[in-house]
Amino acid sequence: MDLDALTKHSAFHAKPDGLILQYGTAGFRTKAEHLDHVMFRMGLLAVLRSKQTKSTIGVMVTASHNPEEDNGVKLVDPLGEMLAPSWEEHATCLANAEDQNLQSVLMDISEKVAVNLHQDAFVVIGRDTRPSSEKLSQSVIDGVTVLGGQVHDYGLLTTPQLHYMVYCRNTSGQYGEATTEGYYEKLSKAFVELTGQAFCSGDDHRKLKVDCANGIGALKLREMKPYFSQGLSVQLFNDGSGGKLNYFCGADFVKTHQKPPQGIEMKSSERCCSFDGDADRIVYYYQDVDGHFHLLDGDKIATLISSFLKELVLEIGESLNIGVVQTAYANGSSTRYLEEVVKVPVYCTKTGVKHLHHKAQEFDIGVYFEANGHGTVLFSKAAETKIKQLAKELEDKKSKAAKMLENVIDLFNQATGDAISDMLVIEAVLALKGLTIQQWDALYMDLPNRQLKVKVADRQVISTTDAERQAVKPPGLQEAINDLVKKYKLSRAFVRPSGTEDVVRVYAEADSQESADSLAYEVSLAVFQLAGGVGERPQSGF
Repeated sequence: MDLDALTKHSAFHAKPDGLILQYGTAGFRTKAEHLDHVMFRMGLLAVLRSKQTKSTIGVMVTASHNPEEDNGVKLVDPLGEMLAPSWEEHATCLANAEDQNLQSVLMDISEKVAVNLHQDAFVVIGRDTRPSSEKLSQSVIDGVTVLGGQVHDYGLLTTPQLHYMVYCRNTSGQYGEATTEGYYEKLSKAFVELTGQAFCSGDDHRKLKVDCANGIGALKLREMKPYFSQGLSVQLFNDGSGGKLNYFCGADFVKTHQKPPQGIEMKSSERCCSFDGDADRIVYYYQDVDGHFHLLDGDKIATLISSFLKELVLEIGESLNIGVVQTAYANGSSTRYLEEVVKVPVYCTKTGVKHLHHKAQEFDIGVYFEANGHGTVLFSKAAETKIKQLAKELEDKKSKAAKMLENVIDLFNQATGDAISDMLVIEAVLALKGLTIQQWDALYMDLPNRQLKVKVADRQVISTTDAERQAVKPPGLQEAINDLVKKYKLSRAFVRPSGTEDVVRVYAEADSQESADSLAYEVSLAVFQLAGGVGERPQSGF
């Protein structure tokens, strides 16, 4: 390690005085102007992680669904997964080290995790379309090269595409070719094969309107359109040509506000969907003949896909266990439908894809979607091998179902949640089952719900248990929530601290929208009063 070069380069990426950041579920996120030193240091950390694992490591520069003026960074582990939890601590420590302590902190991490500093390192980088992303990516590259690591800059990519690239490189191409063309070809081939039979029935040009949140998804989906145009026609809105990233558009806006994004023309009963800024979330929606807006979020997606997979598994006659993983934000109606109608076990974990992903790995087929539309399906190696073996057998009903499952395996970006991948799976399932979006929506009726957030002086005053469904601290808060919940029918509510900012997130559901709104407001007031609320008190009316 060339310590003189490290000192020289780190001087160009000085840490602002007093700035402390935490590596959260999705890495570091804050205003872009505060992130230069973090990006440089994550380049350093990526080299250490690559040396330790003897694998390619990814670094993604994005702030996902955050406003355009924000940015962020996260590291991608060898099989396309989130950074290992033990390394999140190292990331936080390195990001917050004072400039004069950077060398010693770096050496300390190397010793703790037994990094062979003579080992080669290879890091791949991707970025979203934010104005700040190119410069911040260069800071990552600076960090990688100063420690002697090799780097490949993919430039503009969706977050899931970078996860895919890392997975491909570390499996010697067995998962796919580590190029955007390889990504497009793998997903499109599986989609066209899976839907071929359905489209032969005459419905050969299905149409979908896609809100791309004025983000990277628009660029990549436009490039990919020719690959699957024979099976699906997509019309892009909020494609970045005029609007601002994530501003009154995108999956997070649609889910949070429960209304359509600006910039998209909706006609009665048309299928529409929204990506978020880095294209790792997706939600569907439509407008009925009376002009009412209907949202089909991650819960609806999980139920559609789970029921389809369950049918195929029954068809092939293999005892593959399917499990669905949700968070506390999952609508109560979806949980009941999955358990009582689809008859698959449902598990609840803490919020954050890394928690769902870990739990989903326990099953032959693990389905996980957060209510916000971030999710995927994981197949165990044993299940994948068995399915592909069956797909090669004689052309009978069983092998046909196995072939469909094989296509599903190839369609899902199993490294992470992927809006493009999920969109193609959803469109395939709807086509094969002959479902309209209204029929899909009618599988079960969501309980009305409301999400709010309360600004607090310090989010760490909130402590939770039971997959974040119960507040342990501050004293009296859970009791207050329990008393409020008793006032409403079919109701529940919970609070949890944000992973990135000093706010507390409030969720409430009840038998009517009026009751859900009222409960959310009253719980927000309790949080404000008992957990050190700052600024304006929560207001009723939404």
